[in-house]
Amino acid sequence: MIDKAADRLAITLAQLNPTMGDIEGNAAKAREARARAKADGADLIVYPELFIVGYPPEDLVLKPAFQSACRTAIEELARDTADGGPAMLIGTPWIDGGRLYNACALLDGGRIAAIRYKVNLPNYGVFDERRVFTPGPVAGPITVKGVRIGVPICEDIWTDESPAYENIVECLTETGAEILIVPNGSPYWRDKDDVRTNVAVARVTESGLPLIYLNQLGGQDELVFDGASFVLNADRSLAAQLPAFEESLVTLRWTRAADGWVCEKGPVAALVDGDKGDYAACVLGLRDYVRKNGFPGVLLGISGGIDSALCAAIAVDALGADRVRGVMLPFRFTAQMSLDDAAALSKNLGIRYDVLPIADAVNGIEASLGSVFEGRARDIAEENIQARARGVILMAISNKFNLMVVTTGNKSEMSVGYATLYGDMNGGFNPIKDIYKTEVFRLSSLRNSWKPEGALGPDGEVIPTNIITRPPSAELREDQTDQDSLPPYDVLDAILERLVEREDPLAEIIADGFDRDTVVRVDRLLNVAEYKRRQSAPGVKVTLRNFGRDRRYPITNRFRDTGKPLAKPDDTLLARAGKASTEAIDV
Repeated sequence: MIDKAADRLAITLAQLNPTMGDIEGNAAKAREARARAKADGADLIVYPELFIVGYPPEDLVLKPAFQSACRTAIEELARDTADGGPAMLIGTPWIDGGRLYNACALLDGGRIAAIRYKVNLPNYGVFDERRVFTPGPVAGPITVKGVRIGVPICEDIWTDESPAYENIVECLTETGAEILIVPNGSPYWRDKDDVRTNVAVARVTESGLPLIYLNQLGGQDELVFDGASFVLNADRSLAAQLPAFEESLVTLRWTRAADGWVCEKGPVAALVDGDKGDYAACVLGLRDYVRKNGFPGVLLGISGGIDSALCAAIAVDALGADRVRGVMLPFRFTAQMSLDDAAALSKNLGIRYDVLPIADAVNGIEASLGSVFEGRARDIAEENIQARARGVILMAISNKFNLMVVTTGNKSEMSVGYATLYGDMNGGFNPIKDIYKTEVFRLSSLRNSWKPEGALGPDGEVIPTNIITRPPSAELREDQTDQDSLPPYDVLDAILERLVEREDPLAEIIADGFDRDTVVRVDRLLNVAEYKRRQSAPGVKVTLRNFGRDRRYPITNRFRDTGKPLAKPDDTLLARAGKASTEAIDV
């Protein structure tokens, strides 16, 4: 039986933070949101993509017990809707005919009223959906209160020119959809709001239909989902904008006009973007990693340098000062200025701060190695003993007090291998792993004048100005600075952005005015450090291409870009090959 078409509709957007694999907990969260939507007079409540499990579930979704638990949870939620309250549109994995789909289920009237499957499965960057899901068939709208609603799921609105992509919005428009509701699991990266808006505007323009873009919120391993859901009317005007980096439950009122459905003006939150967006993403990513994995708090080495200072500020903003512990581990190369700055930082943040000299540990290890190292000059081997002694001490405190070690290497260091395995790379999570050094300076200055909504740290200056202005140093030998062995960070980061984010050939970078020897050296360092990055802690993704999920390079790899101009293809050879191939196919 089809409901009589309504002239008014109330739709609740549930921009919520699920926990991966916590099917019962996510279902309880869905019920709580539905109860609030019911009290608000909603006809329908909508949840993000795969909300019942969290996104992305990766290979976890292949476990038969996991699939069964998802179905059981959806069936129980469906029974709940027999109370006459709002229908639920909720994302879930779904087995149909022995195949696994990324699905969205409409639960209404005590039953599973309809199911729609994601058609266009992303398989680029951080996405591996074709590995685990089957592309769904193209289907028409679902019906809620007599209103025909199209449900393209995330990638289904990111149309592509390739034959593998179906134009789902076009199909839904042709089959009578009146409103488009798009559940998403769209992770954050800098300035992505503009990209999403442009995609949504294009779909509204081509369809002439209003569109709800509902996105997941929360941290999931390296990924951060920033929410920032929005609604566009058919004239492309913004009807509602939910906040970024915050849970939000909003009921929007819709009215059927002569030329279609119109969403009454809802809340329009100001979004944080740019450096503020990156900082907020780091806070949310660390908070959820600690919370969802059950750690009571975190521990980090406070060196008096800017990287550990920024990480400490992020940790306090994420967790509160009472759940953050700082440890200074000085050696004879540690400057008094570093000790003073580390103490001032810890006082500003209000965290517990311990000073544990490492001389006995380092000297003991060096003594043990004396006969093996005899006759050889001091070099990086002895320098790394310091870093590894610090790592051992931090991990021992971690074991004793069950505190997760936060590691503090930035993206510039991760790129060129300026970090010590089993030393300063020790730790469970790195909030600034995808933050270049130049941005570390910017974010540190930013934090002294601003903090995200909901941050638990103090207002005002928390990172001493001296930490921001002094030349950075690992302090592993006398009078050492980072620039002794690396190009200036503004130059290094500009080259790395071209190599990592854009994959530009060396010849193009050199042609744009960068010193050839510097570019070649940075590229070599980037390549040989792959084995280190493979062993590094996970960290928040904020750039277009982070190390790990986005950029997957083999460790054993002898290819090197020589910096020569790219060779022009021999079109005559290509023509012959193409002709032979065509003839073979024709036969």
